[in-house]
Amino acid sequence: MPLIKNIDYENPKWLFNGHMQTIVPALFRNSIPLSFERERISTSDGDFLDLDWLKKGSDQLVIISHGLEGNSQRPYMLGMAHQFFSKNFDVLNWNFRGCSEEMNKKPIFYHSGATYDLDTVVNHAAKSYLKIFLVGFSLGGNLTLKYLGEKRKRNPKIKKGVAISVPLHLESSCIKISSAENILYSKRFLSTLKEKVIKKSLIFPDKIPVGTLRKIKTLQDFDDNFTGPLHGFKDAHDYYEQNSSLYFIDQIQIPTLILNAQNDPFLSEQCFPIGQARNLDQVWMEFPKYGGHVGFSPRKSSDIYWSEKRAFEFINADH
Repeated sequence: MPLIKNIDYENPKWLFNGHMQTIVPALFRNSIPLSFERERISTSDGDFLDLDWLKKGSDQLVIISHGLEGNSQRPYMLGMAHQFFSKNFDVLNWNFRGCSEEMNKKPIFYHSGATYDLDTVVNHAAKSYLKIFLVGFSLGGNLTLKYLGEKRKRNPKIKKGVAISVPLHLESSCIKISSAENILYSKRFLSTLKEKVIKKSLIFPDKIPVGTLRKIKTLQDFDDNFTGPLHGFKDAHDYYEQNSSLYFIDQIQIPTLILNAQNDPFLSEQCFPIGQARNLDQVWMEFPKYGGHVGFSPRKSSDIYWSEKRAFEFINADH
């Protein structure tokens, strides 16, 4: 498929580097008021997932997955939802376990490869639609790609996928986000993750060893002590290796777009697999020079975000 490294995205000139292009839209983007309908569904293991719906009676549905420590109401989620809802799609923004302002019921949380929950959401929604499209941001992008490439039975109504700002290779990206230049991001993520562990330990004191929290200094430490073991992996390395979408994209059988900015401060070199991209039949990769992480701000404030434009163009095109 076409590999496009330099495409037509132009960042606002005053957002002069990848950090600015990441931070400004994350902190200062206006939320779009949308009238979601909340639905809670049960999982097969006795937990729950909270889904936020926008419905106008379409026979096409876009399911949108958020990033690490995000939720269905983050501005980037609302922007993408508004883009498709305004184009006559129904939209479903869903919350990973523990991300909808209420702690989930099981000791486990969510993680980068928890495709069983995405599969639950897809199958729950599919009965009302002819076509389903998947969009994922960051961790949700990895989840989406892994799901599409896994050797599993998937609902045939899924027609296309889009993954934005994706850490295709989890371990090297985790190392990069924990580097000195990215310390503000990693500290913020660690803070909210630790808060969740403390809350969860009150419910499951025998399964959540909060005593180890004091030695957690990096996201890799957190995954080594909590994410990995809680979800059945030996350690952080085992968790990363089993769940990195880089190892699944060559098995994707439907048209799928990966959109990663070259100046994304979260992504390692392995997240731009140029050699692999040229040999894939169903996966398009676009690597614009600018955009930051889940950024892609428009040059004019009245315009839509470029990632939303590209996601709609790809899903709406004939492939």
